[in-house]
Formats: sequence, structure tokens, C-alpha cells
Amino acid sequence: MKIYSLLKDREQSFFQKSDHGFDFVIVGSGAGGGLSAFLLSQYGHKVLLLEHGPFVKTADLSQDEAKAYPLLYQEAAARKTSDGAITILQGRSLGGSTTVNWTSSFRTPKTTLKFWQDEFGLKDLREDSLAPYFEVCEKLLNIKPWDISPNENNEVLARGLKRAGLKAELISRNVLDCQNLGLCGLGCPTGAKQSSLQALLRKAPNVTIVTDAFAHSFSLSEKKKVKELTLYPRGKKSGQWRIPIKELIVSGGAINSAALLLRSKSPDPYKNLGKRTFLHPVVLTGAHFKESIDPYYGAPQVIYSDAFMSEDPRELGFKIEVPPIHPLLLASVLPFGSDQHRELMSLISKTNAMIALQRDGFHPESQGGEVRVDGQGRVHLDYDTSEYMQRGFRKALRVMGRLQFAAGAKEVLAIHRHAKKCQNLSDFEKEVENLSMQAHDLTVVSAHVMGGCAMSLKPEDGVVKEDGSHHHLENLSVFDGSLFPTSIGTNPMLSVYALVHKLCEEKFGKG
Repeated sequence: MKIYSLLKDREQSFFQKSDHGFDFVIVGSGAGGGLSAFLLSQYGHKVLLLEHGPFVKTADLSQDEAKAYPLLYQEAAARKTSDGAITILQGRSLGGSTTVNWTSSFRTPKTTLKFWQDEFGLKDLREDSLAPYFEVCEKLLNIKPWDISPNENNEVLARGLKRAGLKAELISRNVLDCQNLGLCGLGCPTGAKQSSLQALLRKAPNVTIVTDAFAHSFSLSEKKKVKELTLYPRGKKSGQWRIPIKELIVSGGAINSAALLLRSKSPDPYKNLGKRTFLHPVVLTGAHFKESIDPYYGAPQVIYSDAFMSEDPRELGFKIEVPPIHPLLLASVLPFGSDQHRELMSLISKTNAMIALQRDGFHPESQGGEVRVDGQGRVHLDYDTSEYMQRGFRKALRVMGRLQFAAGAKEVLAIHRHAKKCQNLSDFEKEVENLSMQAHDLTVVSAHVMGGCAMSLKPEDGVVKEDGSHHHLENLSVFDGSLFPTSIGTNPMLSVYALVHKLCEEKFGKG
């Protein structure tokens, strides 16, 4: 691979030529874009890959939170819904979110695939048709069940599940020679995480990469084709560059992919673009223990439970996991005043946190949010939580508190503006029952953004066809998680890889 930066004057000469003869231009370098570039290169195509964020070498990953979040995340890890109620964590560097995620790797649940078949007519998205692509991606990314003992933060979840008579499941991870440091969210300092950069792009010699390149919009020809893509150097409003397009693949991730199409005024006669954007809204509880938990050490996520994920996706369902707890990350999610905030921060070494990922998109009262752009081209996500979803939040808080007390917690706290610490389960359940689940009261976060450019059989029902190509533009495809017509009910990285592998191979890998 060859890497250039649009912020470095000495490298801008790369763009002086009007046409480099690229067969494909790809926007975004995460799971969808990185795999697409890798596969297209293998098929013999000449590929230009554009990334909004910087290229950060492994040796330059400082593990300093104050440096990592502005460097590696969208909006310095402070991206929010338009009302400010939900914080959204998304990657923004070469490798996208695969650079900063916690490596949890799951296949798409069969219940989700069946729902897509039954409700959206996506008959080709079946377990058997996707299985070969999951297998290939798992091999490419070295995805295997974690074989080292869980850290104490994960062990709390395992112990609580066992004592509650529930099964603790083991998470597979995309790592190779992992040193079990627990710093995945800050970028892997050893190169063990098999991100799209580490596992794919480094092995794609025919791919030219330009970082620090903001894909603002594209123009259209009279023949319903993308003609030219306009770029700006990251963080600048001047220095515009135009790239001629033969075939454009949009892989900016949910929110960003829809925003690019919206800024470009791409055809959207049925007003589907940006609609049905999903978050897996996450609520949290914290617990304090007598013994040390040290929740910042060790693989961040290796235990989970789907015991509360109903087989019928129309019913309330959530996945239970634990997050790593680093000081700045913890400080940012605690919605309390200075004295209580200071006290909770001082107890970090004895703190366990649990998270519940609520699936959205399956119930009439859980239809996701909407991506829009304003007059300056800035992107916004409107997302409301219905009473139905709030019932799910309340149930999840009760469940997590029960598991933490079962695991031996001294006290448990719902992460909520008006919550108080409770020393027993009875008091905690009463506390949760009386708390408001409204926006800005309850802390809600998301690291799984999906949808906004949904697949559909008919143009009136979505944005792209079943093969990922745009319903109204001949040379534009969307290959990322924005294709999903609902959320998927589990960590989405591996699902993006497998789906994109299938679409890319079937559309561009033959002939």
C-alpha cells in the first residue's frame, strides 16, 4: 500500500494529475472499506482508498486517553445525537472503528437474519449463504474464542451469571499474539489487534491510500452516474480537490455514509436516505467491591450473556457485556456533581461496570433515528427513545444490578443523573423503578451505529439494492453497516466484514 496525506503539502502533488486511472474509489477504511480495498486489489483492480482521519503508526499510539480520543475518534469521542442525549463512539483514523473497538466478534444472530428475510424480503441473507464468508473473514482476522482467563471485570459478570443460574458465554476476538494489556480502545500498542489496517490493508499492494481527506460530496452526470468526488483536507475549508470516478464505494460507516449522499443531493425520491439509523442504545450500572477489580487491565470484553435477548426480536431484548474502565472514559459518562463525581473516580480500581446493548429496529416503537445535514453540510442524528425502549432500559438496569449483587458487590449505582448508591438488591430495584428513563436523565451511549442506507428489494423501501448498489445511481455502492435494515442485536464488526465480502465478491469478483 502507498499512503499519502492531504494535509502534507509535499504530498499534494499526487493530486496534480487529473486522472490516475483508478478503477474504484472507496470512501472510508473501516471494516467495509478496508475489506473492499483488499478484495478489489486481489481481483486486479486499481483502488484509491480515502480516509477522513490520520494514519497513526503502531509506535505512535501513546495510550494517553487525552491524545487518543481526539486522534482516533469522530469528534474526539464526543459525537452526540442532535439533542445531546446519547454519546456515540466511532473511529476516525486509518482502519476506522476497527482500530479502536474492543475486538468482540460475533456472527449475525439467526433471529436477525430471519427477520430480514420475513420482513424485508432479503432472502439471500441466510445463515447458510453467509457462513462461507464468515469463515473466510474469521480466518483473515484470526478470530477465535479468547483462551486466557478473563480479567476480574469480566469475571464479575461470569460469577453473577452463574449465581443467577444463567450461562456465561465466551467472546471471540480478532487478535494475534495479544499481550492482554486492555488498551484496545486507545489503539493497540503492540499491533496484535487485527484491524482492517493491520490484517488487510498492509497486505494490499495495489491500493493507494489518502488520509486526512474529507469526502464532502460528489457530482452527477446526466446518465445517473457519479462523475466526480470533491475532497477537502481534514479540518480545512480550502484546498479543494476533485477526483474523477469510475466506480464509487461508500464505506464511511452509518451516519457518515448517509451524510455524504445527503450533501451530494443523491436521488432519494422516497425519502429513505438517513432514515432508520440504529444505535444499540446502551445503559450502564456501576458496582463497588471490597477487592480490587482493576477494570483497565486485561482483554476488555471476553464474557457476555444473551439470556435476555428473546428469540422473537420484536420483544424487548438486550445483550449484557462489560466495558473497560479508563479514567477519562469513566469521567465522561458519570452524570454527577463534583463531590459524587470525585468520590466515584477515586474508587475506580474497585469498580465493575456492566452495559446492556438494546436492539432497535424490530418493534413499531423502535424505528431508529434520522441522519440529516444542515445548510453548512454538518451532520446530525435525530434519535428519540420511545416508552417501549425506556421499558427496556429499566429492565436492563434491574438485571445488571441483580447480577452485580449476585457477584458480591457492596453497592450498585445506576448511571443516571438522579440515582443513588444502593447496598442491597431490594433497594436498588425500588430505586430503578422510580427513576425517569428520559433523555438527559439516564446516561445512554452507543458504539454500534447501523443503518441509514438500508438494503431493500424495491426503491420505495430503501436506499440500495440487495447487492449494495444504489437504486438510482449506476456506479455507486454502499458497503458498510449502514446497509442493515435494523440493528443486529450484537457487536456488528464481523457482520459488516462478512456481508461486504459477499457483496463485493458477487458484484466485482467475477469475470
